Amino acid sequence: MDTTQLLKGVLDVAVLAVVAEEDGYGYDVLRRLRAGGLEQVGDASVYGTLRRLYSSGALTSYVVPSDEGPHRKYYGINAQGRAMLEAQRKDWFEFAGTMARLLETETAR
Repeated sequence: MDTTQLLKGVLDVAVLAVVAEEDGYGYDVLRRLRAGGLEQVGDASVYGTLRRLYSSGALTSYVVPSDEGPHRKYYGINAQGRAMLEAQRKDWFEFAGTMARLLETETAR
C-alpha cells in the first residue's frame, strides 16, 4: 500500500507531536519523524508543514546562531498548537478505531 496519501493527512499532527516533545529546527524535526517510523516523509513536506503551522499560529519560532554553518530556525509549540494537537489526537484515535473495526475479518471476531 502506498502510504503517501495517508502521510499527507497526518503530517500536521505528527509534526505537532514531535515539536511538543522538544523544540526543533527543520532537519531535526524531519530526523525525529523518520526515527519514529515515518521514513517516507519528504524534506519539503516537513519544511512546508512547519511554515504553515507557524503561519497559522500553532508554532512559535526563534533563531539560534550556529558556529558550524547558518543560523537555525527553531520551532516550538504554543497554547494554540497544543489545543490543535489535542483535538487532532482525539480525532486520530477515533478514526483509527473505526478503521480497525472496519478492517477486522469475520473470523477475527
